[in-house]
Amino acid sequence: MLETSARLLRLLTILPSRPAWTGTELAERLDVTVRTLRRDMTKLRDLGYPVVATPGVAGGYRLTAGSTLPPLLLEDDEAVAVVLSLSTATSHTVTGIADTSTRALAKIERILPARLRQRAAALRSTTVALTGSPPTVDPGALTLIAEACQSLHRLTFGYRDRDGSLTTRTVEPHRLVHTGRRWYLVARDVDRDAWRTFRADRIDQPKTTGIRFRPLDPPDAAAFVADAVSTAPYRYQARVRVHAPANAVAERVPAGTGVVEAVDSTSCLLMTGADSPTMIAVHLVLLGHDFTVLEPPELIDELAVLAGRLATAHERSSPS
Repeated sequence: MLETSARLLRLLTILPSRPAWTGTELAERLDVTVRTLRRDMTKLRDLGYPVVATPGVAGGYRLTAGSTLPPLLLEDDEAVAVVLSLSTATSHTVTGIADTSTRALAKIERILPARLRQRAAALRSTTVALTGSPPTVDPGALTLIAEACQSLHRLTFGYRDRDGSLTTRTVEPHRLVHTGRRWYLVARDVDRDAWRTFRADRIDQPKTTGIRFRPLDPPDAAAFVADAVSTAPYRYQARVRVHAPANAVAERVPAGTGVVEAVDSTSCLLMTGADSPTMIAVHLVLLGHDFTVLEPPELIDELAVLAGRLATAHERSSPS
């Protein structure tokens, strides 16, 4: 049996991993009696940990939010995951998150056991982020938008379109979607009575109106944004049946350039777009799979032109 102090530390590791635990489950995990477990829970409460006990057959114990942040105990793999996440946060698109992550990372690394510090150091020293200069989002604005999504409160904000014009929007927010480079808000535009995507970095001074709403047939947020950024903005929108499994095609199609939907085990539907059919045709050829263009007709014509050009190049390049 573990000593009391060791059991308390073990309890603090176990409790947050699930919403609730029965007394019997915890007692078995710690190899103690239920009576000893009750005394341990009392000690945790005396130390300031907000442990709630629910009586009855369906009752148990759970660790709730308190007024202060208690020490956080992590399993080995959890600690490494946190370190890796914080160390790669410099590529994130939230203003100031890199500095905050660096401070948090320094605190965690000081208390890591030597074996974990070595693993974390190996990951950090051998991992390089391919970063660009994506626009960043104010964390306060992002938090306000997220809270409005959760509480179902309307938002109002200024929004700058792609051409730079500024309009005032009133929306019913649904979800935030992060594509890796940008944040998008999926919301129903009240004045236009339509679902829209809004780039979060173009949202200016969001405010809650205090008006609650009931969601009206909200879309799948991730799919809605994927379509909005990969197909809808472009002059030519293509539907192509690719004769390969969806997972194989999805590996070659980034989320921002197309949407892949499985048709059956051997084929899938690719929706993509570009401002010229030539760009789509080249992209399709580079997929490395056979395909059939369903639309638009301009893309089918472009394939004929491209095929002729490639055939001519092959003939001229072949040894005589």
